[in-house]
Amino acid sequence: MIFRKFVGLVAAFAAIAAAAAVCIVALAFALYAGLREVIGPAWAAAGVAGAVALIALILALAVTRKARPKPVKGDTQNLTAKLVELARERPMVALGAVGAAAAVIIKNPRILSAVIAGLLAGRPRPKK
Repeated sequence: MIFRKFVGLVAAFAAIAAAAAVCIVALAFALYAGLREVIGPAWAAAGVAGAVALIALILALAVTRKARPKPVKGDTQNLTAKLVELARERPMVALGAVGAAAAVIIKNPRILSAVIAGLLAGRPRPKK
């Protein structure tokens, strides 16, 4: 039963991701077609690439801006705080690191199953 629920969640996530990818590709084609007649094909392609880069930058800034780790007592600079500070200083490096980590996780089935198990695991029940 839990496996069926997990498979359903994965299928739903994959469907949402596929729909988002189709929308982004359609938007890129529409932007290219609109710009091609005005500034030419080469500059239109550059405009599409610039628009995608701008969207990625805005998303990276929005994600890193909300990340505020709670400081650990006795430790002024823990690992999480250092990583968030790095992401604020260099969002594109952080985005590349996240992409590389995702590629490693997806390629290695043991790591992928451990990450999925960790995400789906509930909080431990307090002992009475």
